[in-house]
Amino acid sequence: MSTDDLVMESLLEAFIHETNEMLEQLDEILLDSERAKSITDENINSIFRITHTIKGSAAMMSFNTISQLAHSVEDVFFILRENPSSLRLVFNSIFDLVFKASDFFKRELERLQDSEYIEGDASEIIAQLTSQAVIIKGSPEPVSAASVTSAVSDGSDILSHDGSVSILVYFENDCGMENVRAFMLLSQLSPFCDEMASIPANPEADSALAAEIIKNGFKVICKPSHSLDVVLNVIESALSIRSYEVLAEETIKLDDGIADASSESNMGDTSQAVLDTKIDTIKNQAQASAGGVKQSLISVNQLKLDHLMDLVGEIVTAESMVARNPDILGLRLDNFTKSVRELRKLTDELQDIVMSIRMVPLLGTFHKMDRIVRDMGKKLGKKADLITEGGDTEVDKTINDAIVDPLMHMIRNSMDHAIETPEARIALGKPEVGTLVLSARNTGGEILITISDDGAGLDTEKLLAKAKANGMLQKPEASYSEKEIFNLILLPGFSTNTNVTEFSGRGVGMDVVKKNIDQVGGTISINSEKGKGTTFTIKIPLTLAIVDGMNIAVGKTVFTLPITAIRQSFKITDESQIIRNSDGTEMILQRGECFPIARLKKLFDIEAGCENISDGIMIQVDSNNSGYCLFADELLGEYQVVVKPFPVFLKKYNLKNQGISGCSVLGDGSISLILDVNTLRND
Repeated sequence: MSTDDLVMESLLEAFIHETNEMLEQLDEILLDSERAKSITDENINSIFRITHTIKGSAAMMSFNTISQLAHSVEDVFFILRENPSSLRLVFNSIFDLVFKASDFFKRELERLQDSEYIEGDASEIIAQLTSQAVIIKGSPEPVSAASVTSAVSDGSDILSHDGSVSILVYFENDCGMENVRAFMLLSQLSPFCDEMASIPANPEADSALAAEIIKNGFKVICKPSHSLDVVLNVIESALSIRSYEVLAEETIKLDDGIADASSESNMGDTSQAVLDTKIDTIKNQAQASAGGVKQSLISVNQLKLDHLMDLVGEIVTAESMVARNPDILGLRLDNFTKSVRELRKLTDELQDIVMSIRMVPLLGTFHKMDRIVRDMGKKLGKKADLITEGGDTEVDKTINDAIVDPLMHMIRNSMDHAIETPEARIALGKPEVGTLVLSARNTGGEILITISDDGAGLDTEKLLAKAKANGMLQKPEASYSEKEIFNLILLPGFSTNTNVTEFSGRGVGMDVVKKNIDQVGGTISINSEKGKGTTFTIKIPLTLAIVDGMNIAVGKTVFTLPITAIRQSFKITDESQIIRNSDGTEMILQRGECFPIARLKKLFDIEAGCENISDGIMIQVDSNNSGYCLFADELLGEYQVVVKPFPVFLKKYNLKNQGISGCSVLGDGSISLILDVNTLRND
C-alpha cells in the first residue's frame, strides 16, 4: 500500500469517526428540541455548525452526495438562525426531514466501510429541504445579506483591509495527518478572508510537513474580509485544534507562492462568507476566555486497544506462571515472594488502567433508544416517554457494541406490543402517555440493566396456550411457575403476535436477544404483571477479557467458573438430600428448594473423578434467574484468568452451546476450560 493510500485510509477513518460523533450530537439536539416543542438559538447554531462541518469534510473527501445534503440542511438552519420566528411555519415537518438526513448520513458512513462504495441518492430529501427553505424565506422579515454584513462589520476588532494578521495554530497531540488537517483549516477559513497565506505553504502537498507543523505549529497569515472574531470563531470550532495564538499584523506576499483566498484552489465562495459569519457568540466567548485551549484527547483505533489488552493478558498469565512455578513449590524464598508480591501489584494496576481505557459510558447507546421510541410512536400512533438512568455507567467497548441490538429489539417490542394506544390507556385509567424506563448500574463485577414499561404486561394463560399449541411445553401446564411461563417467550419460534407487522411483537426474536446476551456472558430475567407492565433485567460482565474465576477439578481436568455465577459451595454428608428421578436425573433439596444436579464428569464424559456424592463438592450457580448445582471433585482456589478464544478450527464443534465459553492458561502452563453456566445445562 502506497503512502498516499495510507493517508487516505487514515483520513477516511477520521472522517467516519468524527462524523458519527457529530450525528449523535445532532440526534440528541433534535430529540430534546422536539420534546420541548421549540429550538433554542443555541441549538439552531449548533445544528448549523454540525452540518457545515460535515459539508466541508465530505467535500474535501469528494463525497458529493453527503456534502450536498449537508449543505441543504445548513441552508435551512441559516435562515432559521437569522429569523427564528419562521420556525413556526415548518415546525411539524422540519424534525422528520432532518432525522431523515441524519439516517442517510449514517447509512452512507456504514457503506463507506465496504470495499466498493457507491454513493446513495439523497435527491428526494434535498428537494424536501429546498421546499422548506422556500417556505421559510417567504415568511415576514426576510434576512438580507447586507444586514448580516453590517452586523459583523460593527466593532472595534475590525482590521483594515490594508493589514493582515498572523495566527499560530497548534493541533491536538497525536491527532495524526497534521498537514492534511492544516489544509482543511485553510479551506474552512478561505471564505472569510480576502487574502490568505500559510507557513508552511501548501501543506497538503507533502506529508513530511506534518513533523514541521507538530514542532513549530501552523501559521495562518490572513486579511479578514470583515472581522477577526469571525476568523477566530472558525478556528475555535474546527476539529483537532489544541490552541492558537494571535501574533501580529503581517504583510502577505502573494509572489512567494502562497495562494490568494479568491483563487480556484480554495473551497467556498463569497456568499458562503455571509452565511457563516454569525456563529454561536456565547460558546465562542467561553472558549476565548479559556485562551482557545481545548481538552487534550486522542482517538485510538480499537484494534490497538485489543492488542494492548491481549498483551496485558499475556503478562497476567506470565506472572502467574512465575509465582506458581512447580520448581519452587515448598521452598521458602522471602526475597522472591516479596518481588512476586510487588509484581502482582504492578500487573493489577496495569490491568486496571488498560481496562479503564476500554470502558465507554452507556449514554450513547441509551440515546439511540430515544430515537426508536420517537419514530415508533409516530408510526404506531402511540405516545411514550423514555426515561434513562445511569447512562454514565461504563462497560467494555466490546460489551457495549454487543448489547445495542438486544436493547433496540426490546425497546421496539415494548412500543409495539406493550404500550397501549392513548385511547386504550385512558379507558384503562392510565396516563395517556406511556412510560419506558431504561436504567443501568454497576453492582461490582457486573452491570445491571433494566428495561421496564407500564404497558399491558404478560398474560400467563395466553403464553401457556401459545406454547402448548406450538408443542413447546416440556412438562404438565400446572407444574410451570410464573417465572418459567415468562421465560417461554425466550424460546426460538415463540410469538404472541398473530399479525405480521413492520415491528415484531413481544417474543418475536427474543430468542435472538437471549442468544446475544449469552454470548457476552450475560443473563436475562423477566417479571411482569398483567395490565401493569413488564420488566426485563439483564446482567452482563464489565469485561470479557480477564475474569475472576474459581478453578475446580474433575479427575485431572481443570475447569474455571466465573465467580459472579457462584452462589455457594457445600459438601453433602447426608445422601437423603438427593432426589433421584425415574429418568436418571438428580435433584438436591436445599433450604426447602429443589435444584437439578449436573455432574461435570458425566457432562464431559471424563473417565476419572468422584462417583459418590459425599466424596466431591456441590457448587450452586445462578443461570437465567434460576439455579442448579454442579458436582465436581474439589475446589482448587480463586484465580484471575485471561479468557482465550478457541482456535478457528474448533468452531465447527459449537463449543459455546455446550457449556464452554473459552479457555485459559494456568500458572503451570496447563489449560483450563471456562464454563458458561447459562448453556452448560440445557435440559
